[in-house]
Amino acid sequence: MKPLTEQEIRAAFVNCTKGEARRLSVPRDLADRPWDDLDFLGWRDPQAPDRAFLVLELDGRPRALTLRGSGPVFSQARRSMCSMCLTSHTGGVSLMVAPRAGKAGQQGNSVGAYICSDLACSLYVRGMKDAGAGARLQESLTLEEKIRRTVANVAAFVARVTA
Repeated sequence: MKPLTEQEIRAAFVNCTKGEARRLSVPRDLADRPWDDLDFLGWRDPQAPDRAFLVLELDGRPRALTLRGSGPVFSQARRSMCSMCLTSHTGGVSLMVAPRAGKAGQQGNSVGAYICSDLACSLYVRGMKDAGAGARLQESLTLEEKIRRTVANVAAFVARVTA
């Protein structure tokens, strides 16, 4: 993913008003992010942990979503799997819900998915972050294929929100 500025991120939101995008919390460490290893940028609001944000580059331009997340979906003893990167976590997956874009979102319609609670899917896929023993299933796919699958899953989620 190419590095983004705060202004580019704020302008990319598709499921909130411009005023909401102006007020939301953007990470202060954008320059320090491992952009070359990110398929999408995701973060949680440190002031409101139930709020999360996701930015993906689609068709050459960034698209950003506001999300509402819960804590871990299942008890600490039960494993659950991220629907984006297919990493299995014990207590590390949350149901993330995005209001739909446009009139549908204003009417309260939303789309949800189970996503890594820390939104670090890109790092889990690349083995740069560890989700614990047995977190990654043995697959015959190459790293590039796993990355493409993760990007396709995130892009499909964004498409469902913007449809």
